[in-house]
Amino acid sequence: MTDNAPRKELKFFGLGKLKPFLANYKGLTAAMLVCALACSAVVTLLPLFQKYAIDNFIANKTVEGLTVFVILYVTCIIASTIFDFISGYNCCRLEMYLLRDMRRTAFNHLQTLSVAYFNVHSVGKIHARVMSDTSNIGSVIAWDSFQGVANLVYIVGAISVMFVMNPLLALCVLAIVPFAAFVSVYFQRKQTVLNRKVREINSQITAGFNEGITGVATSKTLAVEEKLDEDFFKRTEEMKKRSTHLGHYRSLFASFITFASSVALALVLWYGGIITVEGVIEIGTLSVFMNYAQGLMEPVQWAVEAVSDLISVKVNLERFSALCEAESDVKDRPEVIETYGDGFNPKKENWEKLHGDIEFEDVTFKYPDGDEYVLEHFNLKVPKGTTVAIVGETGAGKSTLVNLVCRFFEPTEGRVLIDGKDARDRSVGWLHSNIGYVLQTPHLFSGTVRENLLYGNENATFEQMEAAVKKVNAEFIIKRLEHGYDTDVGEGGNTLSTGEKQLLSFARAIIADPAIFILDEATSSVDTLTEKLIQDAVEKLMEGRTSFIIAHRLSTVRNADVILVVEDGKIIERGTHEQLLKNRGHYYDLYLKQFREEQIKKI
Repeated sequence: MTDNAPRKELKFFGLGKLKPFLANYKGLTAAMLVCALACSAVVTLLPLFQKYAIDNFIANKTVEGLTVFVILYVTCIIASTIFDFISGYNCCRLEMYLLRDMRRTAFNHLQTLSVAYFNVHSVGKIHARVMSDTSNIGSVIAWDSFQGVANLVYIVGAISVMFVMNPLLALCVLAIVPFAAFVSVYFQRKQTVLNRKVREINSQITAGFNEGITGVATSKTLAVEEKLDEDFFKRTEEMKKRSTHLGHYRSLFASFITFASSVALALVLWYGGIITVEGVIEIGTLSVFMNYAQGLMEPVQWAVEAVSDLISVKVNLERFSALCEAESDVKDRPEVIETYGDGFNPKKENWEKLHGDIEFEDVTFKYPDGDEYVLEHFNLKVPKGTTVAIVGETGAGKSTLVNLVCRFFEPTEGRVLIDGKDARDRSVGWLHSNIGYVLQTPHLFSGTVRENLLYGNENATFEQMEAAVKKVNAEFIIKRLEHGYDTDVGEGGNTLSTGEKQLLSFARAIIADPAIFILDEATSSVDTLTEKLIQDAVEKLMEGRTSFIIAHRLSTVRNADVILVVEDGKIIERGTHEQLLKNRGHYYDLYLKQFREEQIKKI
């Protein structure tokens, strides 16, 4: 699965992809556009009021009719201000709505993707799609495009008025516009390239900053603070250089716009002054041209930037669209969704009770991004209540069977049967709701202990929650916490120890009351005392449930009904603890090795 596959060229810079999002805000978009155009039209006509005042009041040295003029003039300014406010306010609203909808759509779609997608796409890359790309899209669509349209109206309106008044003087003003537009395009291209480099370096700085914080314990134990500081200094120094270079071009561009406006004004004063003296035009008309000469350069700059931003945002649109169009390797068929619903709209009234009989029927499997088969024509029956242990060295590939049971991946060939029925004939949501999965590195969500426990079953009573905590020997955790069940566990549960988080994970699993229980090396990262508590909790949790235990320590799986030995991603032995020891194979060697290590530790 990848989002880098070639796609058809998107129309109009890819803006067609935004139709589903913009369709919800047609009224808001129309109001914003109308107000922007109205504001631009009023601003275009304001110099004509100046002409009228000069020609009728100042030139004639009279104030007759001044009151009406002032009222009309102030009314136009107020109208322009109101239109500008409404337009800006609606731009802000549209941007926020687009960001909310795009990010919600992306996040919801990510929940539907299989584990395979997250194996080949880094968290940083996904985060950039959901946050940075959507931010650029929302900003350009809500502000740049409509501001560009408004400025285009001003340009067309100003040029039209000038040509009606005096075509030759209008040409004097416009003589500088093509050159200004050309230079604006040049500067905009340079700034776009530099902006991309600055954003890239900024991403590296953010990543380095994140690693420096999350890996602070590791960096201190390895005493590599100086190296990390040196690397961070290099990135920030490069950021400073690139940003300074970008600022240099921006300053040059701003200075050029000022220069172009001054040149246009000088041309108007030169030729306009001559024809005013000759009586061809009035002084009021000359003032109109002076206003337009100074006011045209900035809209030209904005129009160029708007077009440039629309072109550059095409990359953001393509990347965002690629994420939202990525298809999961594991998905339910339409007829299954019709019966069982999907992850967001489950039809739980149609969900059958899961008993826990599991069978691998002639299963052949290789990972989507792998070249070799890790299972070939594999068969295994796991009756309800059976405990299956999967053992092997670190990195041997012990999680493959569990991944297939959980439907994180689909078999390449063959079937995984749940209660005698192909797992693909029922929904993923139905299956996952019946599985309790406790990871090697337990994860708690930000929030209170109570909220984390209720993730197992949001309808559980306090008595059920308390009983689950006691069953896994975790009541001592609640007692030591200042606010008990209402204590905030912090981000990722970082206010608790690994063992405490693990015990609460078991309690959460018990509240869910799963028919299938999976334990993924849950005791490998805890102390001996906590390991004993966890083992007691495991025994209680596995009672009457079909269980899969992925283990590195063989002492934890002696009582398993079936032990599968994995090496290089393939199952090389199977049997009970006694049978495998008797065979004197790979399991026997692993057991002796661990036994010697444990004896040495006791010395």
